[in-house]
Amino acid sequence: MSCHQELKDKGYRMTPQRSMILDVLHQAEKHITPEEIHKQVCARFPEVNKSTIYRTLDLLKKLDMVDEADLGGNKLYYHHSDKGHHHHLICQNCGRTIEIEEEAFNPLKDMLKDKYNFSPDIRHLAIFGQCVNCT
Repeated sequence: MSCHQELKDKGYRMTPQRSMILDVLHQAEKHITPEEIHKQVCARFPEVNKSTIYRTLDLLKKLDMVDEADLGGNKLYYHHSDKGHHHHLICQNCGRTIEIEEEAFNPLKDMLKDKYNFSPDIRHLAIFGQCVNCT
């Protein structure tokens, strides 16, 4: 099912702005900031303001259609959840980012469940440290 149809099925209107935001997220090669989304949407709809972008991102996040990540630099980044869950190792020295698969955290999830009776929701994790080139 397409994201456009999924929004409609959940009782939300598919406005041109929402459609454009979804398209930008879906076409993005990497994580994207709200400012970058706004810039791309404004190329077609100059009247769209940033608050529309933020409200739509909040809605899409609530509906699990977009993932939000803090990758440093005091910015939040987004990517379409269809692109799968993955995590990031971010070097605080050089800024290098390494994507790591979700399966790498299965032992942590199992330990938290077994030892603490806690089921973590690890969808998009960023771990800051130093890469091998900076240590």
